Amino acid sequence: MEKIKIEQHTVSGGAWIAAWMFTIGYLHLSFWNGVLAVVIWPYFLGAYFAAPM
Repeated sequence: MEKIKIEQHTVSGGAWIAAWMFTIGYLHLSFWNGVLAVVIWPYFLGAYFAAPM
């Protein structure tokens, strides 16, 4: 029987959330602007870096 290796990436996920919370607080964004920033900004980053230069 083959062993299954499970990796946990809790630290990187926690750092990502902490960075977003810091950014939202630093910019004094309202709740809905903060939600919009978390949802839309990664999309724009992905679209920018995926486009051929």
